[in-house]
Amino acid sequence: MKVLHVITDLDVGGAEQQLRLLLRRLPVPCEVLTLTSPGPVAEGIQADGTPVTHLGMTGNRDLTALPRLTRLIRDGGYDLVHTHLYRACVYGRVAARLAGVRAVVATEHSLGDAVIEGRRLTRGVRTLYRATERLGTATVAVSDTVAARLRRWGVPEQRIHVVPNGIEAHRFGFDPAARALVRTRLGLPLDAFVVGGAGRLVPGKRFDVLVRAVTQLPGVHLLLAGAGPERDMLRRMAEQFGSGDRIHLLGERDGAVDGAADGAADDGPGGFGPDIPGLLSAIDVFVSPSPDEAFGLAVLEALASGLHVLYGSCPAVDELPADQAPGARHFGLNVHELTTALRELRRQGPGRLPVPPVVRRYDITRSAEALMSVYEQALADTPARRGSPTAVPPRQGRAAALPPATVSLPDPARSPDPSPISNR
Repeated sequence: MKVLHVITDLDVGGAEQQLRLLLRRLPVPCEVLTLTSPGPVAEGIQADGTPVTHLGMTGNRDLTALPRLTRLIRDGGYDLVHTHLYRACVYGRVAARLAGVRAVVATEHSLGDAVIEGRRLTRGVRTLYRATERLGTATVAVSDTVAARLRRWGVPEQRIHVVPNGIEAHRFGFDPAARALVRTRLGLPLDAFVVGGAGRLVPGKRFDVLVRAVTQLPGVHLLLAGAGPERDMLRRMAEQFGSGDRIHLLGERDGAVDGAADGAADDGPGGFGPDIPGLLSAIDVFVSPSPDEAFGLAVLEALASGLHVLYGSCPAVDELPADQAPGARHFGLNVHELTTALRELRRQGPGRLPVPPVVRRYDITRSAEALMSVYEQALADTPARRGSPTAVPPRQGRAAALPPATVSLPDPARSPDPSPISNR
């Protein structure tokens, strides 16, 4: 079985890091094609030994990318194409079918109730998504919550497979030495109460709520890792409330895969900025204010570090019994409520918690094994190409013929460009 992964970009992000982790564990030959922005994750994937091709797509309306993508897929002789993120799913499914690939799998990483990867779910976006989804063999949801959303969109139940995201928990374990080092190099008192957050600095993540809450807590510091268009606004907000010296915007941080603090931050002595595991060791409580998540990887990583976590949305936790994540607590999208919760934790002196059962449940090795089962079923349920060396007999009663090579779809150019909060 030879697999091509098609992804919109390979900048630092949850879906991109998840792909890299999976590639390390999938027991089949894989290659990666990124439509845009190879980025730092592409370098990491290549360093791991997986080839990465950059298509050079210029935007959502670059229809010249479709024949180039089709040709690359056809020439590669792949048995299965796996697409990730909205634009890659739209173009990748079409190109894979035109290229005659026998099985096409797509992972839905970021489908919310009102947005998909920051893109507003307009009628055009929904129509194009549903039309191209029909060309796939299987659609993977990263949580039961996303699977339910796909069913409401009309995706057939038999095509939906839930494969949760996973992490390497050991990378996020609490490290007292890292805690002291990070605090010292960022100029934070060793006994200060420090709040942390991480994610794309875009409106939908609602980091403005977190910043405003911390400004109302004298002496409390915030370490916020991430990049995006709201960065300057958040900085101005902190300064407006007289808290610019306590709100530390660290920029884009890596570490979900490598655990290496090799990037310079915007704040801190000497331009130092911690990686994500280092940041988690340095803080006392983690806050994820986003009200609409598909899974909640950042929350899971924080729990792996033994942190108390306050979150707005986290299907990875909400879909399980409360005893699976006793350190996680939901809060409404309200500055007063968040401020009160942080003040209470500060008074209690939160300390570190035992790593909860939810972390062991979402191990990346289990995710890779589940994904391989999806691959095997997708290949079994579709006819093999003549002469394919990896032909798998179709299961009785489940064989499905490939769509014809000529497909008729809504014009991708009519799907509106993503809003400024996302380039995916």
